[in-house]
Amino acid sequence: MKKKIVALLPMKANSERVPGKNFKDLNGKPLFRWVLDTLLSVDIIDSVIINTDARDILSTYGLESSERVLIRDRRQEICGDDVSMNKVIGDDIAAIDSDIYLMTHTTNPMLSRSTIVDALSKFSESLSTGEHDSLFSVDKIQTRFYKKDGTPINHNPDKLIKTQDLEPWFEENSNLYLFTKESFESTQARIGKKPFLFETPKGESVDIDTPDDWEIARKLQK
Repeated sequence: MKKKIVALLPMKANSERVPGKNFKDLNGKPLFRWVLDTLLSVDIIDSVIINTDARDILSTYGLESSERVLIRDRRQEICGDDVSMNKVIGDDIAAIDSDIYLMTHTTNPMLSRSTIVDALSKFSESLSTGEHDSLFSVDKIQTRFYKKDGTPINHNPDKLIKTQDLEPWFEENSNLYLFTKESFESTQARIGKKPFLFETPKGESVDIDTPDDWEIARKLQK
């Protein structure tokens, strides 16, 4: 039996470091449309839920609730820059039932359809075996790290080895999360107790948080 898959795409009106970034034009489309269009291109995703305080703004861009898109007005008590995203996710989960939840951000315009499909496939397989209860995307990093005072962290400068031979570290890149209602309830977070670390292509893991990030995404998108 096919599992129901719901994508969560939270979206707020304001942003601190790149004002109005969710609606800012990125190479011919408002930023939010890049990842939304990608999600809608994945046939196995049943619906996309947009939890937002910007319904009126979305309407000016021609986006209304439809057969596969549901716009939910964000409750006042979970609005604001200091509110944990897990509270927003919890609000959606309480209202919308699903076997698997996929969560991403409007600030990940480079995320591709093939990466989403691959992540869903790997997660569904590991979920069926009980090996993992959630998945989150990471960048694999193999480089030499130092503390601010110059103290080496993960290597010995006196025994120099190739960076590709260093122990890999994994950085959460905020690109993609997959989880179930049960895994969310176990931690009250989008990352469960037995997560699958899913590597995404470096070119797709750009997360727009600063003006510099915007310029990188704009150039990559071209």
